[in-house]
Amino acid sequence: VQLQASGGGLVQAGDSLRLSCAASRRSISNYVMGWFRQAPGKEREFVAAISRSGSGTRYADSVKGRFTITRDNAKNTVYLQMNGLKPEDTDLYYCAAGSSAWSASSLPYLYRDWGQGTQVTVSS
Repeated sequence: VQLQASGGGLVQAGDSLRLSCAASRRSISNYVMGWFRQAPGKEREFVAAISRSGSGTRYADSVKGRFTITRDNAKNTVYLQMNGLKPEDTDLYYCAAGSSAWSASSLPYLYRDWGQGTQVTVSS
C-alpha cells in the first residue's frame, strides 16, 4: 500500500493539528495502521496505532490523552488529531501500514509500508 502523509506545520505550544495519511493501491482495511515520529539522529518512536476495524487503539505514554488516532476505511485514510501540542512533539511524523499482530503494533520494524513523513514543529 502506498501512503501519503500530510497536515504538518509550524504551530505554537498548546495548538492543535490533524495529520492525515491517505492510502492508495490497496485498501487499508486489512492493515494495522500506525503513526511514528523521528527526530534527526534518533530512532523512530511509536506514537499511536489503530486496529484493522478501528475498535482498538494504543498510544505512547507521552501522547496519551492529547492525541487521537482514527481511521476511515471507506476513504482509505488514517488520521492523527494532536491537541495540546508541546515543543517536545516537534518531529517528522510518519504513517505506516502493517500486518503484524495487534500486540506488536508499537514496533516499527513490523510495519512494511511507510509514508514520506510530514514535519510538525511546535514553538514555545
